[in-house]
Amino acid sequence: MKTIKPRRRGAVAALLTCALAGGSLALSTGADKAPAHSPAASTASETRLRLPASTGPHAVGRTSLHLVDHSRRDPWVPKAGPRELMVSLYYPARKDTGTPAPYMSTKGARLLLEDRGIDDVPAEVLSGTRTHTRLGATPDRGTFPLVILSPGFEVPGTTLTGLAEELTSRGYVVAVTDHAYEAVGVEFPGKGTLPCAACGQVDKDTFEPAAKDRGDDLSYVLDALTGKPDGKPGGKLRRYASVIDKKRVGMAGHSLGGAGTAAAMAKDRRIRAGANLDGPFPGLGSAADLSGRPFLMLGTAADRSPGGGDRIWDTAWDRLGGWKRWATVSGADHFAFTDLATLAGQLGEDDPEGLPGSRAAAITGAYTGAFFDLHLRGRPSPLLDGPSADHPEVVLQHR
Repeated sequence: MKTIKPRRRGAVAALLTCALAGGSLALSTGADKAPAHSPAASTASETRLRLPASTGPHAVGRTSLHLVDHSRRDPWVPKAGPRELMVSLYYPARKDTGTPAPYMSTKGARLLLEDRGIDDVPAEVLSGTRTHTRLGATPDRGTFPLVILSPGFEVPGTTLTGLAEELTSRGYVVAVTDHAYEAVGVEFPGKGTLPCAACGQVDKDTFEPAAKDRGDDLSYVLDALTGKPDGKPGGKLRRYASVIDKKRVGMAGHSLGGAGTAAAMAKDRRIRAGANLDGPFPGLGSAADLSGRPFLMLGTAADRSPGGGDRIWDTAWDRLGGWKRWATVSGADHFAFTDLATLAGQLGEDDPEGLPGSRAAAITGAYTGAFFDLHLRGRPSPLLDGPSADHPEVVLQHR
């Protein structure tokens, strides 16, 4: 298992050193930490970071849900008891309701920056990133397809906020899942901010169990949001269950979250379509064809091109049995499919030879949105049929 070297250096770029990617584990070392004074240091405290504006017609609301799966013990800290998950639930909302939603807590931002050895970006700059979401907004009328998102290893679900906002604006309920003890800076009710007990423990020997645990987590989130097994969502869930179309469910994840998506689909037929954003594929045996359900593979051209360095993607592609697309993005690095790319760009840390963070966000939203529009809404998506003049960085493989 090779170590992936981050292509960008500097403040936010140091966040890119903790990724499980395509069967390769990028582990941070002292050399990977950001320098004490990067080029961004003089401007970071003056910068107001913001997520890209969403393209859809819907306003975006958000609430937080604490889920406890009493049927399983936590795989990383068994003595902690049942498996716990935090879900940031995004939903189409009525305009001008709710209050502006923060990107993340200042404490969470501080812990994340400290963990990455970044001391030249104030926590308030990261936590103060402007979103396009309203806390506690009134849900819009109607029912909407559900998309469950899972982040990469060691990073919180907040790194998928931009994608969640884009999908929600297009008319989806989006459940961004945080997995206990698998990231820095995530707070759980009654326990505070949990340590990342899993950090440094996933390698070639433990990757597949970790991916399958993610799959179990994601299926449980689907259970909770759709009322299984008793069909009666309780408490806070009751208010939002009525806006979810239980028969139109998709799933996507970045890095280990992408592997978890494949693992969940292999055992859970309720998931109609899935996407892996630059993650590995676990061994799924006879279920690797995903029962012919649609699947999108979106990755970096450097590491995920057909016949390239990661042959796991070639194997997965050959075994997928239904509608499928394999899209590779030139100039992208592993975190181009998350908020970290666009935030790094706003701090002046775009790789001059790579893909600008703003382009990375536009491509991720466009292709992921087109995929779910086609397979959960039945809306034609010409973007998935071939080359696009609007997205020349993307090469698309067909079945």
